[in-house]
Amino acid sequence: MEKIRIQKYLSERGVMSRRAADSALAAGRIAINGTTAKPGDKIDPASDTLKIDGRIVTGGAVPSPRTYIMLNKPVGVVTTMHDERGRRSVADLTADVGVRVYPVGRLDMYSGGLLLLTNDGELAARLMHPRHEIPKIYRITLVGDVPDATLDELAEPMTIIEADGTPYALAPVGVELIFRGGGETTVELTLKEGRNRQIRRMCAALGLKIKRLTRTAIGDVKLGSLPPGKWRHLTENEIAYLSDKS
Repeated sequence: MEKIRIQKYLSERGVMSRRAADSALAAGRIAINGTTAKPGDKIDPASDTLKIDGRIVTGGAVPSPRTYIMLNKPVGVVTTMHDERGRRSVADLTADVGVRVYPVGRLDMYSGGLLLLTNDGELAARLMHPRHEIPKIYRITLVGDVPDATLDELAEPMTIIEADGTPYALAPVGVELIFRGGGETTVELTLKEGRNRQIRRMCAALGLKIKRLTRTAIGDVKLGSLPPGKWRHLTENEIAYLSDKS
């Protein structure tokens, strides 16, 4: 059988997205026939044994059914399936799903709210691609009675500096005032792009301190009343929406 790149095999099998496979390879979590795999390695699924975190994923077993869930990620939980520091992760909260699912994008440790997880690697890759424009909606509580002028600045185009020193121009975001008073201001932000820690970096640039940050929706897929730490399967309509939009 012709050999195939590890990332492609895992994505087509629905184990994880190609991006997640890249990360797993870089972390040394994948092994071929007992030897740690490297980026660029290929396998023959018919004869090679591929393991992730010690679990065999090659062989003649029937692939897991496509599974799509949303999790209300609590603050303090890391968006990873394997944490070397032993912190509580989304893998712990979704261990009872019945199949192994992987996060679509991420929420930082200090943010909570809606996180999608799936074993559909192709859909995950499309949803995380920069070209897709499904808006992400966040409820943010800021310290202080933030004036309208500052909220207007938050909505305007802004340039942030990436880790390598490269400037990146952010598109305007939607900002809606929800509440102001008692020493705090709550707003709803709508983003159509999602740079790493974008909201925190935007607020820091304006001298704003975030008290709470929660993602409440990804397009028409809404968190609703799902309690923190709990998950549910997406409905057929929600899956169709994400598939159409990606």
